[in-house]
Amino acid sequence: MLDIGLRRIFNEDHDLLRENVRRFMKEEVVPHHDQWGKDGQVSREIWEKAGTNGLLGVNSPEEMGGIGADFLSSMIVFEEQTYCNCSGPGWALSSDIIMPYITHYGTQEQIDKFIPAMTAGKCIGAIGMTEPGAGSDLQGIRTNAKKDGDDYILNGSKVFITNGYMSDVVVVVAITNPKAKSAAHGISLFLVEAGMEGFIKGRKLNKMGLKAQDTSELFFEDVRLPKSALLGEEGKGFFYLMNELPQERLLIAVHSMAACEFLFEETRKYVKERKAFGKTLSKLQTIQHKLAEMKTEISVTRAFVDQCLEIHNTRGLDSSTASMAKYWVSDLQNRIAYECVQLHGGWGYMMEYPVAKAYVDARVQPIYGGSNEIMKELIARQIVQD
Repeated sequence: MLDIGLRRIFNEDHDLLRENVRRFMKEEVVPHHDQWGKDGQVSREIWEKAGTNGLLGVNSPEEMGGIGADFLSSMIVFEEQTYCNCSGPGWALSSDIIMPYITHYGTQEQIDKFIPAMTAGKCIGAIGMTEPGAGSDLQGIRTNAKKDGDDYILNGSKVFITNGYMSDVVVVVAITNPKAKSAAHGISLFLVEAGMEGFIKGRKLNKMGLKAQDTSELFFEDVRLPKSALLGEEGKGFFYLMNELPQERLLIAVHSMAACEFLFEETRKYVKERKAFGKTLSKLQTIQHKLAEMKTEISVTRAFVDQCLEIHNTRGLDSSTASMAKYWVSDLQNRIAYECVQLHGGWGYMMEYPVAKAYVDARVQPIYGGSNEIMKELIARQIVQD
């Protein structure tokens, strides 16, 4: 972790939690991560161990089956996972994206069924939004759910779904009113469970990076969904998505920020040990200046991200600011990763070195959660409206 002084948004309880999470990552995650990369997924066992150790559902209300801690506590878990350069476990997606959909819009029956199980690591959540022909543009969605009596018949496909292969429940975005004037009024959300007839999981996708994180295609062929599978009200799915997307984008910023700090520390350690021209690289002025530039950029950006975290801890972060954080920090992560590989020289190109893995993992950050081009469009719209 980058030494940039006391982060005042955290208290002593947060610090104690961080120590425990760091120990768990070191003992239970790091030793297995290379094997998970070969498998294309983490183990079920690590999900349940995370649940047993209170690392899942951290920010979900205790009365609903979660841990009941604040959002900052949940982000400590995510930061520590990033600091150990282990991108495999999709805990943040399940706990901090999927679980809020259920706690905010679900029925009591849905909450009782899924939240305690997800907190225990016995139920893995995913979200089915992206399609082969629809990414950042939700109006391009083709997956549809047609009424059949009290049931819905779901048809369509999703792609690039994190946790998709291991998922037990998927929040699926589908068109329920194709005649609506806009996607804002024609989309609904459904809780689709693994094992439902017609719900087919495709292959684990062969990605550039994030090798240990299962990402797959999902197919829905005449999946009969009871009315109880509808999440929230019919036709309000778009508004639910807009309400929850700021948190998803902040999560990406948090991950990118921690990755920048990890990359910097790995590189600082390397240049202090590696010798060239009779002295360590850290003694060369060009290297020193590059380190100074990177530390400055990281420190300034950390101040902004922590401000966003503090605001969002009381649910005050607006969509435009979340978009700023997502695009700015994910772009910074890629710049820092590039420079850190360069400072490692030829060894930085070898996958045995952590910076090489961190470099390829970084590339997706400006793409998912809404591309950075879309983020700029959203920010610009707010500027014009104001």
